[in-house]
Amino acid sequence: MQNALDSSLKERVAAAQEALDAHVREIVAWHFNPQTGTPFWLDALAGTNPHLKLDFDPRKEIQGFADLCKFGFFQDEWLRGGSVRRWVPRAYQNRPIYVFETGGTTGIPKTRINIEDFRIDYEQFSETLPDRYFPKGANWLMLGPSGPRRLRLAVEHLCQYRGGICFCIDLDPRWVVKCLKRGWVDVAKAYMEHCIEQALTILEAGHDIKCMFATPKLLEALALELEKRGTTLREMGITGIFCGGTEMTPQWMRFTIEELLGPGIYIAPTYGNTLMGLAVSAMPRPEDGYKITYYAPQPRAVIQVVDFDDHNRVVDYGQEGRILLTTLTREFFMPRFPERDEGVRELPCERFPWDGVSGVKPYRGFAATTTVGVY
Repeated sequence: MQNALDSSLKERVAAAQEALDAHVREIVAWHFNPQTGTPFWLDALAGTNPHLKLDFDPRKEIQGFADLCKFGFFQDEWLRGGSVRRWVPRAYQNRPIYVFETGGTTGIPKTRINIEDFRIDYEQFSETLPDRYFPKGANWLMLGPSGPRRLRLAVEHLCQYRGGICFCIDLDPRWVVKCLKRGWVDVAKAYMEHCIEQALTILEAGHDIKCMFATPKLLEALALELEKRGTTLREMGITGIFCGGTEMTPQWMRFTIEELLGPGIYIAPTYGNTLMGLAVSAMPRPEDGYKITYYAPQPRAVIQVVDFDDHNRVVDYGQEGRILLTTLTREFFMPRFPERDEGVRELPCERFPWDGVSGVKPYRGFAATTTVGVY
């Protein structure tokens, strides 16, 4: 890395690390303060949390990001069931609380409380969108999941924040996954067609929609259906697409940009979920082989790529590993959560002077048992 970065970028990387360490101290102090803190973490400190007991005082011993290793690894099961109030910081007990779910096709889904985080995350993401393709005041189509998911409200807020009105379809991704797991392929296909029909109805209604969110599978299905009808997304008025969901390979991105979208449409690929927020990427370019490198919204969330067998060891640049996520907001503190994804560690860049990740795909330890539906 030392030879790969110029002196100016090295200074920005060092400054970003200092800012991250200061942010960690602030967030840890907040969540472990008896007046403002989160019951789950305060009980862990007091020795009364059945899931976790801490034998150190984080407000004294956590002085920077590297010290978060003292917490061990955040466990998936801690977010499945139990009183969701244990995740609400005392400072926010009387605020209106949202609860968003992730997973849950089988068993109890993971839940995360939200107050303003989803708005803050998407307002920050808004700053990365080029106004030329995502014009202020433009109306949006939300071609993604509805129900108890953060994404629907977040995309709607993004649209409203940029001065537009958001039109949404009705979509239950859990039903699609259940159909596929039971071998009901025709039923799943019919449901996807139902979703595409909803989107087409909205686009054809004269709402002057210029921007949209879509998962990769639904974007492809919509573009192909429009092609059958002798038209394109560009002819329907779309100029900017925010895309997120399952893995987006360079091959898929090249096909999408060259064959499905054509000139005049900007696609902003993202990697994110309910627990993290959004890691962003610039629009992939042919000169880079359509490679997609994502950068987390540091310091609010941090992505590390760690060794498959030793999650305490960050891999070298250019090496594959499992994604380790840390979320650091006043609403939610989640240190060192092993994600269900893997990827390749990438160098910092001028715009984002911290590590990135490319080649994101389902973690090999779960890939064989993972069913991808409309994402």
